[in-house]
Parts: sequence; C-alpha cells; structure tokens
Amino acid sequence: MTRRRDFLKQSGALAIGGMLFPNLHANNLFSPNEHLDKIGLQLFSIPKLLEQDFAGTMKKVAQIGFKEIEFFGPYTFSTDEAKERWKSIVPSVGFSGSGYFGHSIQEVKKILDDNGLSSASMHTDLTTLDNRMEQMAEAAHTLGQTYVVLPSYETQPNLDAYRRLADHFNKIGASAKKSGIRFAFHNHGNGLKEMEGKIPLELLLEQTDPQTVFLQMDIYWTTAGGIDPVTLLDKYPGRYRLIHLKDMKKLTRFSGDGGDPKQWIELWPLMADAGSGVLDLKGIISHAKKSGVEHFILERDLVPDPDVALVKSYNYLAQLDIN
Repeated sequence: MTRRRDFLKQSGALAIGGMLFPNLHANNLFSPNEHLDKIGLQLFSIPKLLEQDFAGTMKKVAQIGFKEIEFFGPYTFSTDEAKERWKSIVPSVGFSGSGYFGHSIQEVKKILDDNGLSSASMHTDLTTLDNRMEQMAEAAHTLGQTYVVLPSYETQPNLDAYRRLADHFNKIGASAKKSGIRFAFHNHGNGLKEMEGKIPLELLLEQTDPQTVFLQMDIYWTTAGGIDPVTLLDKYPGRYRLIHLKDMKKLTRFSGDGGDPKQWIELWPLMADAGSGVLDLKGIISHAKKSGVEHFILERDLVPDPDVALVKSYNYLAQLDIN
C-alpha cells in the first residue's frame, strides 16, 4: 500500500511538472542524480519572471528539480549607495526587481520551505559588506545562508592596489566570521591578465586568509578572461566553495579587461544552455568537486525562454556522471 501511495504521489508530481514545463523529463523525479544532488539557480537568470510572480516562479523552479537558490541584491538592508548604483544599471538590464522582490524575508523563507528549496548564498556589494554586516548576517541566518558573495570588484591599477584589496577582503572575511557567516568573492574578467609579472587574481588568492576568504568561480567569465577554470581549481584546492555553471556558444574573450558591466552585457548573447556549448562542463565539475566546491549553481544571465532553457540545462547537469 505504501509503495502504491508513493507511486501515485510521484505520478501526480510528474503530471504537474508536465503542465508547468512541457520539457520536464520523468527521470528528474524518478532518478535523482547521485553526483550533483543539489543543483542551484542564481536568480539573476530569471528576474523578470520573479517581478511578475515571485512565489509562482519559485514553485516552477522547484518543479524542474533545483534545490538551492542564490539571491542577488540590493536588499532592503543594503546601503543607499548600493541602491543608487543599482538604479543606474536598471535601464541597461530592463528590470528593476532585486533582493526579495517586494516580499519580507519571513515571506521568502516560507516560500522556500513550501517548495523544498534552500539558499546557501546571496550576492551583495562592497559598501554593504563594509557597513551593514550585522544586518546582512541576520538576513543570512533567517534564510539559512552561509556565504555572502561580492559579485565583482574594480580592476586595480597595479599590484600594490591589489595587495590593498587583499587586505580589505581579509577585514571583510574576519567581520563575516565574527557574524557567523562566510565571505566569498566572485570573478568576472578583471584580474586575470598578467600585471607586473603576476596574475592579480592569484595574488588575491595568495594574500587572503584561506580560513575567512573564499571564492565563487564563474566558469564563463573565467574562460572569457583567458584562463582555464580547471587550472585555478587544481592550483587552489579548498578556496573555491561555490561555482557558477553556464556554457559558451563559441570560445570568446572580453573586449577589454572584463571589469565593467558593458563588457559583461555584450557577451550575454554568447551564453548557451548547459551542455550545448564548447565548455567541458563535465571535466570542470569533476575538478571542482575534488577542489572542494560545495555549491553548484546554474546562472545564465537573463535567460531567454526560461521554461525551455532552464529545464534543458538542469537535465544535462543532473545526468552527468562525474568521475
């Protein structure tokens, strides 16, 4: 009788999934992947859907099979400077929603719980990290988040400036630890080109405290910056704890140093569904697991046709047999 009830529950879930997302495959529900059992989604992939219907979109995301959610700011607790900077970017991206999309943090927590979702990380900004750590940590604890992530930083003029940035990151990392959370920074393209005989990103890795400063690798931007993601994962085990997964239609590079939104936006059209591009996702994920990455997060900035693209990407990642 128990088996029959379980079968009926699974069959019902499959039927709902088929109505919400026609491309949802049955094996998502009946054959959970052994190797990437918690595939996450960065919400910057679907901001317009979240603006329209936050709760409904979260339900659809969970139905695809995603288990973790990564938020992006600014938030209600972010600094005024961060909010003003976001307003200046809005015309370029075509939407204004961010953070909790008009919901209270308690409402967000309930929506996550109701859909079997969790959140391990949030993207924030430098001024909020410097000035609102206590408020940010409170929000992180409410949602069960471990990592507060700086999504980008300015290209520095020389290695001495990168050394000062490393000192700055160490202070943020210590502050985060004191508040019961962890600080990580996410790369775009800046810092990947040799400067004064040294790769600046490697200097940051070597001069920050491995116990308090962690990294989130974006494999697309790392590749666009001219470095093989596997090289960094193998060279710095234990430092990368989160990873953004996306694919690339054809091998490409930034037009400059990769350090400003204009250069990021011009490469959005070359993003591809996971498994349909030129990046060796299976190899990268295999090395990432060995390197100590804990959270594997799909991100495809402002993904077109999300009801097709997200399902296709999830299905590819879920079936990968990682060595």
